[in-house]
Amino acid sequence: MAIPRDFINELVARIDIVDMIDAKVPLKKAGKNHSACCPFHSEKSPSFTVSRDKQFYHCFGCGAHGNVIDFVMEYDRLDFIDAIDELAGQLGVEVPREQGTGKRRDEGLSRDLYQLMEEASLHFQSQLRQHNDKQKVLDYLDHRGLSNKVVEHFNIGFAPDGWDGLLGRYRQNQDAQDKLLTAGMVIENDSGKRYDRFRDRLMFPIRDRRGRVIGFGGRVLGDGTPKYLNSPETPIFHKGNELYGLYEVKQRHRDPQQILIVEGYMDVVALAQFDVDYAVASLGTSTTAEQFQLLLRSAKEVICCYDGDRAGTEAAWRALETALPLLKPGNQVKFMFLPEGEDPDTMVRQVGKEAFESQISEATELPEFLFDTLAQRYGGDKGNLAKQAIALIEKIQDTVLQSLLLENLAHKLRMDSAEELKRKFAFSSKEQVKPLQTKALKGRGTPLRLAIALLVQHPLLGEGLPVQPALQHLKMAGIDLLTHLLDVTRVQVKNSAQLLEQFRDEPQLGTLKKLTRWDHQVADENLQQEFRKTLIWLNNQYIEQRYQELSLKQNHTKEERIQLSKLIAVIQGQN
Repeated sequence: MAIPRDFINELVARIDIVDMIDAKVPLKKAGKNHSACCPFHSEKSPSFTVSRDKQFYHCFGCGAHGNVIDFVMEYDRLDFIDAIDELAGQLGVEVPREQGTGKRRDEGLSRDLYQLMEEASLHFQSQLRQHNDKQKVLDYLDHRGLSNKVVEHFNIGFAPDGWDGLLGRYRQNQDAQDKLLTAGMVIENDSGKRYDRFRDRLMFPIRDRRGRVIGFGGRVLGDGTPKYLNSPETPIFHKGNELYGLYEVKQRHRDPQQILIVEGYMDVVALAQFDVDYAVASLGTSTTAEQFQLLLRSAKEVICCYDGDRAGTEAAWRALETALPLLKPGNQVKFMFLPEGEDPDTMVRQVGKEAFESQISEATELPEFLFDTLAQRYGGDKGNLAKQAIALIEKIQDTVLQSLLLENLAHKLRMDSAEELKRKFAFSSKEQVKPLQTKALKGRGTPLRLAIALLVQHPLLGEGLPVQPALQHLKMAGIDLLTHLLDVTRVQVKNSAQLLEQFRDEPQLGTLKKLTRWDHQVADENLQQEFRKTLIWLNNQYIEQRYQELSLKQNHTKEERIQLSKLIAVIQGQN
């Protein structure tokens, strides 16, 4: 399933980026553009600019850059699909989906499930205030030291004991009952009897990044089992993709500097009670790659908090293996181990906020945890230790971290340098090789670079331009990118924001973004003329190239002899 490209283009075209950003970050007119202090990093003087002509924003301080979709993704911390949904909602339009190779999502069903889950959350909250058994729940909350403020912040509720406390609300609505079953709130036994999944439990609603209730965690109030009961996988809830408490963290912190990941709902809530309000929980599973990506997009530093026993160490190691390939420059992952038998809930109550945060600040750095764990596993067997370390380090995309770990490993093995280590163990770097067209654009002022930059900054230059067949045969790194841009701008796009949206998942995107900011020093009145000059120069390059090919060839065909004669005439005419 995919969103049609034409719909995305239309969305970018219809939403004015200045108006949209101004509603969130007040802008001031500054010449042709608008400016403000950047919402993505702290600054005292404005370096954040928004261009109405190009429909782009750019911060000269931190480098943040993009179109309306990028801004919503970054500002509201949404993924691409959710950002499209959010922008479409502002226009009051439905997001169409194309049938793909995967399962088609029933959007109408999903909307109904979100609505039912929100109603369920409100129902559980009302039961906490009104049910005859509410006192035992309030006593339990008081015993756990949870204030009304924290209970309300997390929308904690109560599912009373009984088989149809929630189901009974929809007794006259068969369709709603069916959807409660789909949402995992109701269970159907072999005889077709339906009953509530959650009974006599403290209820923790799980929200997605947009604040929609997608599932629940229920904690037993007494000694029953299981201690925690979670929603099953449903069309709107995939526990490996979500984190409990992340939405609430974002509500309190616009740009959290660090996020603490713990195991349970109560750990998150108890920490928030002590103003350690930047914790999330992984919903009872090992932290997945999707969850780590969410965390690293939300904060530069992630601290994984585990018990200090063997199981905790093994869980931390699995987290390290998951995180390594995802780390980018600036990301940090640390590991915090609590005394055996303690969890964040009990620990913060014993030592308080200041002492607990002091332990967070002393969390083990990733390199230290990696090498300490390998040393414990392999002891004096340096050969195996090195092989295992190399296998992990090879997965890292962050070349700075990779180099740091290699130097560290070389030191531990008493080698002279990381280069010696790499030679001895045949280290294979995973560094991405940039496409040829990216390399070709490094030189400032080349005609090809200028042609691409002019087209990216002023896509209307390509509107209605005749096809350039010679360019398709020109052997020059980067020419494929230009011909693709010419095809796109000939009919499809009107501004830079729309153009770059065509390349969102392509390797050339970074290069094109840089060129939107390149000062080509061509005056507005000369844009058309200079662009045509670059195309003429490139066509002439093909003529020279083809002439050289034919000149060096022996035994020409009749067609090649005719072509060579024409090329000679053209070249002589140019001279």
